[in-house]
Amino acid sequence: MAITASPHIEFDSQGVPYVAATQIKVIEIALDRLAHHWDADEIQRQHPHLSLAQIYSALAYYYDHQAEMDEEIEEQLKRVEKIRDDLGPSPIQQKLRAKGLLPSPWGST
Repeated sequence: MAITASPHIEFDSQGVPYVAATQIKVIEIALDRLAHHWDADEIQRQHPHLSLAQIYSALAYYYDHQAEMDEEIEEQLKRVEKIRDDLGPSPIQQKLRAKGLLPSPWGST
């Protein structure tokens, strides 16, 4: 059974906060605010299935737990960067670089 922090926030079995009755994580709403500088009205335009009350609750939860959520965002970014580094350039990137149509990631060569 999920623990409820507010009428609009629930937690999954790993303790991850979600907007209640949705599959939207609170961190996703926070990232919309941080990355795109969207206000609650714009977030609702982008996610019309969410109510303003749900969005404000998610943002309030984020700001109440900002340090730990910012740390999670940073960890996610590090994981993405490691995956990119492990994968290396895609075949299309390699072809474009070979033709001089894409700059080298290391600067001029």
